[in-house]
Amino acid sequence: MTTMLDVARRAGVSKATVSRVLAGHGYVSKTVRDKVMSAVEEMGYRPNLLARNLATNRSQSIGLMVPNTLYNGPFFSELLYQVATLTEQLGSQLVLADGKHTAEQERQAIHFLVDSRCDALILYPRSLSVEEIDELIPTISKPLLVLNRRLKKFPHYAVCADHEKDTLQAVSYLINQGHREIAFIKGLTGSHTGLSRLNGYLAALQLHGIAPQPELMLEGGWTNESGRQAAVELLQRKAPFSAIVASNDDMAIGAICALTTAGLKVPDDVSLLSFDDIPVAAFLTPALTTVRVPVDKMVSSAMMQLAKMLDGEKVEPLALMPGELIRRQSVGSGPYGDLVSAKDNKTSKGSLS
Repeated sequence: MTTMLDVARRAGVSKATVSRVLAGHGYVSKTVRDKVMSAVEEMGYRPNLLARNLATNRSQSIGLMVPNTLYNGPFFSELLYQVATLTEQLGSQLVLADGKHTAEQERQAIHFLVDSRCDALILYPRSLSVEEIDELIPTISKPLLVLNRRLKKFPHYAVCADHEKDTLQAVSYLINQGHREIAFIKGLTGSHTGLSRLNGYLAALQLHGIAPQPELMLEGGWTNESGRQAAVELLQRKAPFSAIVASNDDMAIGAICALTTAGLKVPDDVSLLSFDDIPVAAFLTPALTTVRVPVDKMVSSAMMQLAKMLDGEKVEPLALMPGELIRRQSVGSGPYGDLVSAKDNKTSKGSLS
């Protein structure tokens, strides 16, 4: 097996020089660097990564912990793509650890990444609570960022979308289109995102003086099937509604299936709004009105925070990141559209006087 000493002899330099070239630390002239790299290529040398890690205390890797309940869906694909792309730009490898289904399994996955000597960690927890994460952070020696959570003790270690405000604004948009009986399909029980979106829905109703109706609130589980089942149950309850807000696009697609089976058209009979803006949302018929979650901005901000931490810089808490309402064809005017128009006209005349 070719060793670093063999490469040094072929290049006519010291072993220490070869080590500096491969580690990318310390000054080495271009001529010497070219000689070393030529010898590496000729001899097929592969550095001993473990030895290099022990020597430099850097593994050139970023760890990502995600529970496998996220794997089956387009949101995970977007998350993984963004993290992998930015990790590559940093010249590092991405190491994925499966958080599986429980808080303890998420802890085990995090410790696996630490034991694997990852330079920094990105965590997307589902089972670990905010309090448990806050307790865990001081025990981890590596820089880390938590996605999609708002931490109490360590807010500078978190980056999160403003799910509640995004939902409030999206539901307000429906109300301004003339909808008042608005059904809501919740996210998975215990989900931080799901709870935030439910709170945003309730806040929008309160803001516009609309009393929430329990019969218009359905349980969901983030999947197409859970959205279909929720819409079927909503129709069976026979409570009047003119719009549905689904907590993600997958459930909205399931709801469309149920509505179509029942002979209802979107948006002629029922308007539909959801969240995430998955790639297929723009290609449905009708195209889905949805809130685009800023996954790319969240991940890039996390990477910037981690880079500062690795350089020993102090970091400040990041503000919640707003989403963007993408208006397409699945939302139409509601039965109270005329009243909304009259109110708008009255407001406009008043503002001009």
